[in-house]
Amino acid sequence: MKHYDVIVNGGGMVGATLACLLAKAGRKVAVIEAFKAKPFSPEDEYDLRVSAISRASQNAFVEAGVWDDILAMRASPYEAMDVWDAAGDGNVRFDAAELGEPDLGHIIENRIIQLALTEQMAQSQNITLFLPNSFHSFEQSDEKISVTLEDNTELSAQLLVGADGANSKVRNLAGIDFERDDYAQSGLVAVVKTQESHQFTAWQRFQPSGPLAFLPLADGSCSIVWTLPSDRADYYLSRSKADFKEALAEALDHKLGKITKVSKRAAFPLKGSQAESYIDDRIALVGDAAHTIHPLAGQGVNLGIKDALELAQQISLAKGDLGSHKLLRRYERARRGDNVLTMRAMEGFRLLFGHSASPVKSLRNMGMNLFNQMPVVKNEVIKKAMGIG
Repeated sequence: MKHYDVIVNGGGMVGATLACLLAKAGRKVAVIEAFKAKPFSPEDEYDLRVSAISRASQNAFVEAGVWDDILAMRASPYEAMDVWDAAGDGNVRFDAAELGEPDLGHIIENRIIQLALTEQMAQSQNITLFLPNSFHSFEQSDEKISVTLEDNTELSAQLLVGADGANSKVRNLAGIDFERDDYAQSGLVAVVKTQESHQFTAWQRFQPSGPLAFLPLADGSCSIVWTLPSDRADYYLSRSKADFKEALAEALDHKLGKITKVSKRAAFPLKGSQAESYIDDRIALVGDAAHTIHPLAGQGVNLGIKDALELAQQISLAKGDLGSHKLLRRYERARRGDNVLTMRAMEGFRLLFGHSASPVKSLRNMGMNLFNQMPVVKNEVIKKAMGIG
């Protein structure tokens, strides 16, 4: 049985980032992942799943040694964010120039982040990749945690990290409760071309049914995420491309003109969730295994990267047992509050913009415009979201 400092189940964006950070700190890490990242070609069409990567996550990728590799493939900075209410004149605009920053973040395909991290893990002498392979079970003891893979390979470590998504097997086997809130909404995604330039701006229009976001891509196209009641998402998936393009342009209030081209479409259910505990004996949960939130502000993966940063820091500073309850409690205390607060804030925004009563709409729009005229407060908010405040 091979022994490691840490075993990470799940080599997705969060788990792989954690593994790379730990390896840089000299820890011996085993990573279990079932799926290989697809190779990249500049001629590839844009993938449907993208993430709005904050400055804090960018810094984590720099520390993990993958940021330059990501940029060498494909990433699009966005320099501004324009948010407005479909049910009134409320508008808020965030601009990197007002902060003295080159951008507010980057729009990057998930598969590109994944590929850069996988290649970095493969090159690291401190990381052993079990890829493709799957986690089967574990046994806890006072001194270590032992893990068995689907092919009967046996590993042990001081700590097992569940970075295996919202349906985490590590969490389920540990018996940690997972509170879910089904929003009865879906996120419809596609890549589109527009008549007018996206101006390297992230456009977001809040409708009563949910927000519609146009996220700028490097070739001038946009990745869209349209939050809709699940039955409406299914309806738009079934419409012809011509009908869908017309409906989409209207939903954005023709802000970027006509939709001239649209890719294949897909939709995924939206749910909020929190694990009752982020830790168990010699176990820690990170990313979607610990929490999921509404994609309204694009903070999901960024919260997961913050989990990875915090846990990596705690492990890097540890002098003794990496799976000690004291260390894991420090990690949980540092991350739970931020994650829950962000989740509740996104749910609050969702309910606020879904309210159709006239007094609420009037106050909402008045508040947006007042907020937009308070540059000091507004800039502090966006700096917090970027992870630089």
